[in-house]
Amino acid sequence: MTIAVKICGLTSAEAADTAARLGAVYGGLVFHPASPRNLSPDAARPIAEAMRGRLRIVALIADRSDDEIAAIIAATRPDYLQLHGEETAMRTAAIRLRFGVPIIKAIPVAEAADLEAAHAYAAVADMLLFDARPPRGAQRAGGHGTAFDWTLLDGKRFTRPWFLAGGLGPDNIQRAIRASGAEMADVSSGVESAPGVKDAGLITQLMAAVRLVPSADDTVQA
Repeated sequence: MTIAVKICGLTSAEAADTAARLGAVYGGLVFHPASPRNLSPDAARPIAEAMRGRLRIVALIADRSDDEIAAIIAATRPDYLQLHGEETAMRTAAIRLRFGVPIIKAIPVAEAADLEAAHAYAAVADMLLFDARPPRGAQRAGGHGTAFDWTLLDGKRFTRPWFLAGGLGPDNIQRAIRASGAEMADVSSGVESAPGVKDAGLITQLMAAVRLVPSADDTVQA
């Protein structure tokens, strides 16, 4: 099994280079004032340029206005917009239509019933991302380093490709993939030495662990 990894919350060109060199497919830039990984459009511009052609650029936003989204797109020219707020399916469709940028819609999960929301978003987004529902009173929807019950996703079928997110790191990525059946993983705080500071050693460990996940064919043969 080949797992496509997204390293989210990149805050420097050096971190972007590390993620690309070590085999990540996607790189995330966060535009959320409450996050320690928050970037202004101007600060994100050189990081996006370091990513271009090496990582698929994902701009993470939450409940932003059209003018704010336009500024972020102009600065970074992302391959995807990741909507990580309370955007409705209608708002998601409107953003997709206005800006013409493929959408990844994050779905907060705490229990099985939360997965039902995915079906409405699958009709208007290009990909989905299942993340742990944030703690009560949290000021942002993701990046808390917490996980949910991965087995809730096991055997589930969606009409769009999807990422597993929330509390993933080198020590649990194999278990998470096996338990959920995920083929794409989004990792942020699990490869940091401090909030917002990506650690090359942890990214190396993560990617090594991902490469050791057996494919379905390998499991059958074993």
